[in-house]
Amino acid sequence: MTDPGDDGGPGADTRLSAASAALISGGAVVVPTDTVYGVAALPSVPGATARLAALKARAASQPLAVLVADRDQAQALVEAPADDVARLMERCWPGPLTLVLRRAPAARDLALGGDPATIGLRCPDHDLVRALAAAVGPLATTSANRHGQPTPTTAAEAAASLTGPVAAVLDDGPCTGLASTVLDCTGPTWRVLRQGALALAAIEQAARP
Repeated sequence: MTDPGDDGGPGADTRLSAASAALISGGAVVVPTDTVYGVAALPSVPGATARLAALKARAASQPLAVLVADRDQAQALVEAPADDVARLMERCWPGPLTLVLRRAPAARDLALGGDPATIGLRCPDHDLVRALAAAVGPLATTSANRHGQPTPTTAAEAAASLTGPVAAVLDDGPCTGLASTVLDCTGPTWRVLRQGALALAAIEQAARP
């Protein structure tokens, strides 16, 4: 296991390189976000996301969210969003909002559990994890904790809470935020699948022209 430390200076490149190499080789990596610590894998690497379910002791059929570096990376994975959804991407990202959208054909083979026709995307308000996604591609991610247990606030505790070792730990200090709000935008009426850090009223305001 690699613990790259929590400095934000020149060591950041070393940390990103170690985490990138671990992900590209099919390993799982504990990553910081603006909400809680997550454990990530590359959905483009065969078998990589199956490790996430095993590490959390949960069913592989449960959906994984995808963290992206920016809106361009997100839009490559989904059908062209409606204008109001595009406004949410512009105004609520980076931030604690996960949007469930219909997958583009190029993303339908990604192993993410859940409905193979949809994908949950978020651009986190955290420079380090966005830089990681920019370097290696979109990250399949779930909270770094055993299924049904609280997510620890430190990287070391998050890694220790899983059922086995991970390939790397990207430590950036405590993550003490609420989980993201999850909004299903695949139907004619939006549905809040999980109320999190972003209130529905703020979402509705951001969607207006």
